[in-house]
Amino acid sequence: MKSKENTTDWTPTNPEFDPTEPMQVGGQAVIEGVMMRAKGMIATAVRRPDGKIIVKSEEFHSLVERYPRLKIPVLRGAIGLVEMTYIGIKTLNYSAEVALDESAGESTGSTKGATTLTLVATLGIAFILGIGIFFFFPLFAATQFFTIEQHPLQFNLIAGGIRIAILLVYLYAISLMRDIYRLFQYHGAEHKAVFTFEQNAPLTISSAMQFTRFHPRCGTSFVLLVMFVSIFLFSLLDVGLLLFVDALTLPLRLATHIPCIPIVGGISYEVLKFSAKHSTSPLGRILIAPGLWLQKITTKEPDESQMEVSLAAIKAALRMEDAPVVTRASSVAVG
Repeated sequence: MKSKENTTDWTPTNPEFDPTEPMQVGGQAVIEGVMMRAKGMIATAVRRPDGKIIVKSEEFHSLVERYPRLKIPVLRGAIGLVEMTYIGIKTLNYSAEVALDESAGESTGSTKGATTLTLVATLGIAFILGIGIFFFFPLFAATQFFTIEQHPLQFNLIAGGIRIAILLVYLYAISLMRDIYRLFQYHGAEHKAVFTFEQNAPLTISSAMQFTRFHPRCGTSFVLLVMFVSIFLFSLLDVGLLLFVDALTLPLRLATHIPCIPIVGGISYEVLKFSAKHSTSPLGRILIAPGLWLQKITTKEPDESQMEVSLAAIKAALRMEDAPVVTRASSVAVG
């Protein structure tokens, strides 16, 4: 598909989007494409094997948007974490269908039930694996190989260090794979498109390519924040437990730490939101620095064809008049 740049006024037709406000637009790299989310809309652009870009847009209204009373700090972040996990896996499945099959793009009635069942199963497996790798194993290793079980801060620092080490090794290892490298290029393209919008610049390929691929609100930064926040929150939790029990054990930690994961996610969301809003302040720069360093692994410089896909997604999410929407799904809501 030959690149064509829009040289007209880029401003979205919906006036509710303000580039000067943080967290107006976010996204995710998918297989041969990018998903973008703006208020009330999700758009996914994927390049098919024949070179054409398929853009699927669907209305999306989160629980927090539908029920304003849920806009409570920490709670809103926990809800958003669950919703974005669901959306992310669903979008990855869709992008795989489009990228691997030129005729893909719309689910038929006969396959809709099977697709939903597969999505639920995938979410379940991903959750179990995530708990096992990033929560059970670090706690198990810290308990088995160190004699600091009854020292909350020391124990959680060791467990947290193991958790972060696993993340770094995992990300670096998969970054060496060709397909993952392309995924990380689309991740870079997603960041450049978001930066272009936030800097009030024209949403064109030549304009977007000039921006950095490192963004303070990246999901990678969020994951890293979760791991740092968990160290301090779990340390406080263990201190509280010692007021009621004689000794901290692995089963007790698993039973109390795992249910607190949504709270950790909610607090991490608030920290991420604060750091994004104050990214130029000394404290903000400190908070975003680790995530930006990690993005040297999880983002790569995109080429112009990948940038074109990312811009197609953000234009559709912003409801721009020239957004190349090919398929439009019915509105969806989580919860």
